[in-house]
Amino acid sequence: MTFNLIIVAALVVLGVVLLLVEFFLLPGISIAGVGGAIFMVGGVIYSYIYLGSTAGNITLALSLLMLALAFVWLLKSKTLQKIALTADINETVDNSELRSLKPGDTGVAVSRLNPIGKVMVNDITVEGKSFDGEFIDEDAKIEVVKVETYNVLVKEIRS
Repeated sequence: MTFNLIIVAALVVLGVVLLLVEFFLLPGISIAGVGGAIFMVGGVIYSYIYLGSTAGNITLALSLLMLALAFVWLLKSKTLQKIALTADINETVDNSELRSLKPGDTGVAVSRLNPIGKVMVNDITVEGKSFDGEFIDEDAKIEVVKVETYNVLVKEIRS
């Protein structure tokens, strides 16, 4: 009987630990989550088979309670803050060259706009986007239609 209790306790504790690892450390559904569920269910089933239905009911209730308490304890502890990503990124992309461009400026497509690519306008290479969604071939003459925050909208100049 004592041996059966040790087996049940070991299975349930191992299941809880693996489920907590799955919840907090491993993304998605992995072998830790599946293994944790199997160990917990296995511990409860073992308890029902070898210790009786009363012990099985108690094991089921205690294992769920233990999982819930461990989950709450881990959320409130400082453990997660030690492994959490806390770095802030304060840098921005320098788009100052876009301020010098105006609608009506002309240039050339440095790469194929499919519908986004590189364009050179006033000796400044920036990201350009086709205004009407049409593909613009490389080395085609373009005109700036609108200057946006990160790119310029252009259309092809047809001669």
